[in-house]
Amino acid sequence: MSGAGPIFLPKGFKFSAVTAGIKASGKPDLALIAAEPRATAAALFTKNLVVAAPVEVGRKSLAASSGRVRAVIVNSGNANCATGQAGIRDCRSVCAEAARLLNSRPSEIFPSSTGIIGVPLPAAKIRAQLKSLVERAGSSVEHLRRFSETILTTDTRPKLASVPLRAGSGAITGIAKGSGMIHPQLATMLVYLLTDIEASPPDLRSSLKAACNDSFNLISVDGDTSTNDTVLLLASGQSRIKLKSVRKEFDRALLEVCRSLAEQIVADGEGVQHVVHLHVEQARNRAEALQIARTISHSLLVKTAWAGADPNWGRILAAIGRSGITLDPKKINILIGDQTVCRGATGCPFDEKRAHQELSKPECNVIVRLGRGKAALEFLTTDLTTDYVEINADYST
Repeated sequence: MSGAGPIFLPKGFKFSAVTAGIKASGKPDLALIAAEPRATAAALFTKNLVVAAPVEVGRKSLAASSGRVRAVIVNSGNANCATGQAGIRDCRSVCAEAARLLNSRPSEIFPSSTGIIGVPLPAAKIRAQLKSLVERAGSSVEHLRRFSETILTTDTRPKLASVPLRAGSGAITGIAKGSGMIHPQLATMLVYLLTDIEASPPDLRSSLKAACNDSFNLISVDGDTSTNDTVLLLASGQSRIKLKSVRKEFDRALLEVCRSLAEQIVADGEGVQHVVHLHVEQARNRAEALQIARTISHSLLVKTAWAGADPNWGRILAAIGRSGITLDPKKINILIGDQTVCRGATGCPFDEKRAHQELSKPECNVIVRLGRGKAALEFLTTDLTTDYVEINADYST
């Protein structure tokens, strides 16, 4: 169950991808998920107050269709954000044309965009390729992989995860893109979760919200919350297995898929050399642990120390102190790997070479113990390298 694991295709979905000329590279940049005849749906979106046109249109469409989706249209290379009313009209025009080709309602077409902000969407180019996009749709794993590759921007690889249900009678499969602008608060992060379980939109939303809280909401590459973040869960019902009969199994499998995709996103973060498993323990509650984890992971001083595998625990301690949580510093202990490097907010003897070796690993562990309670969480984050700066310094040019 990972990007390299087997793919269990849920029944009732087709995929395709074409080149519409949005990306200057000439690579495929327009993709489709078709649900036949349609799927029930639930979605979570960015908490950024600046939202892209497809987020605005997608929200309203799900409400208008009572959580029914016939197809998902995704373009990469252009975020269709900060494009004003023209961006909304362009998005709706694409949905209307796709609906005509699929004999559906425009409200049943769910749009997504990812790419550069503030550039008009080339809607005419997209509409011109929709017929080909629909005609090429297929239900093979290869069709799914082409979809996953087409939605990428600065990603270096596709992100897939899949888990069977009821001994293979059903399945959950997830596709994600995301590499930079990753700090979901439900980056640019798009996630599509597909299942053939039979479920109502409210039941899907309940499961989706719980899974996201323990996966995508516990990661950060750079602390920037995207304008386009979307996590969409679609259920075709084609397995004839009712969600209520497999609720515990479904929720476990959904969380497994979401956690795998979240880990793949962090590991593919822009310029990332080290994935840090940041454990915040002995907090009074989850919210407190999350606030401290985010403060540490968003500190430029901490992240650059991690880039150099420098066991500079003082930067971590300083971040905890300014997190906004009123705590007693004398109860704070910090570990790098299995070594205590700070005890009671005071340095203590440790093997610096071994701590450096721990931080030099592709994946390493940093543990913060607050001495306040029993709440704990694991937060996935990264270092900050010169490659990240170069990628984002040149992004729009």
